[in-house]
Amino acid sequence: MAEQSFEQVVGEHGAAIARVAAAFERNPARRDELTQDVLLAIWQSLPRFRGESSLKTFVLRIAHNRAVNHVLQHKRELARDELSEELPDQRANPEQQASLQQRSERLLDAVRALPLMQRELVTLALEGLSHEEIASVIGISVGNVAVRLSRARKQLMAQLGETPLGDAEPSGSTV
Repeated sequence: MAEQSFEQVVGEHGAAIARVAAAFERNPARRDELTQDVLLAIWQSLPRFRGESSLKTFVLRIAHNRAVNHVLQHKRELARDELSEELPDQRANPEQQASLQQRSERLLDAVRALPLMQRELVTLALEGLSHEEIASVIGISVGNVAVRLSRARKQLMAQLGETPLGDAEPSGSTV
């Protein structure tokens, strides 16, 4: 397997790293701190990458571990920086972009409200990892991933006020 430079890794997986950081940290300054911590850990670990998993799994395992540590380190903090959440976004976006942003924020808020284990599972699933890859990252069985992820999805849907597909009334169409 050809060695990849740090710049190539960041180019290919930087957006996924940013999404993981956003799923675990609301405060923009602390989210940037988490992202930098993840990038530093990847830079330090990249020479030891042996190709036993995909590069994406390797990168997301590091991001996941750093994000969990970040949450646990800041869990005891009583004061939160609520001011930055109340400031309006100064960017001028088209109406559709604003609507997508609202839905994205609603989903992120719902993900952040999940218990830590469910948040981990959902975040990795949203990054496109298979159940096998998630099991490898977190260190649980594939079957356990499926069960816990199913429960997390149901909880997310309840938080978002949506009806799970299995509970919906028949409408004649399938998804």
